[in-house]
Amino acid sequence: MKIDILTVFPEMFRGFLGESMIARAGRAGKALIRTVDLRDFSRDQRRTVDDKPYSGGPGMLMKPEVWYEAIECCLSETPPDQIGTATRIVMTAPAGAPYTQRKAEEFSACEHLIFLCGHYEGFDERVRRLVTDEVSLGDFVLTGGEIPVAAMIDSTVRLLPGVLGGGAEATARESFGQDGLLEAPQYTRPPVYRGMAVPEVLVNGDHGKAEAWRRRQAIDLTSRRRPDLLEMGGTFANQG
Repeated sequence: MKIDILTVFPEMFRGFLGESMIARAGRAGKALIRTVDLRDFSRDQRRTVDDKPYSGGPGMLMKPEVWYEAIECCLSETPPDQIGTATRIVMTAPAGAPYTQRKAEEFSACEHLIFLCGHYEGFDERVRRLVTDEVSLGDFVLTGGEIPVAAMIDSTVRLLPGVLGGGAEATARESFGQDGLLEAPQYTRPPVYRGMAVPEVLVNGDHGKAEAWRRRQAIDLTSRRRPDLLEMGGTFANQG
């Protein structure tokens, strides 16, 4: 997978891209990730990327021409019929659709992702004409799009085949996985810590009973913490 990050603060991604799973995915050739400095497409000596909004108002808006030229540069080798399918152009914005695990799975099947990190008071509206996906991490506002983009890249790259140990099984049982439930509680050694014991069903060697216990726990936890997930899944609660 190829990932381009368009931002005015490329240094914000230095540590993120050089550590842990993201770095391993890069070394293994699973994900080729590069940052593109939006200021490189500015037309003046001050490398300006923003301007005052028409009709007044607070703050500054990001200019359309720098985005158009940066995106077109990233798409220079992309056939037009792949835009919106194998290639996606992703904008982070409060008005976007909620980002979910299903969207991460959708992105992980793409060949090329271009992420637009907004800043200041946002984008000139004309930039949206180039966008294939507009997403939001939640009902809150951040200073810029760098943190949401980092989160989306992490959630997408970890789903690529061969990135995580354990194969598809590594993500199938996670929260928001194939069944849409929250993940059941997990335990490791020691069997007793400060008077708190690991449930007997997990240590007695009966894998069938352990699996049934995990299923019941996942449904119970989801019903208490995120009942909306059960409503979305419809029959999840009746499968355990």
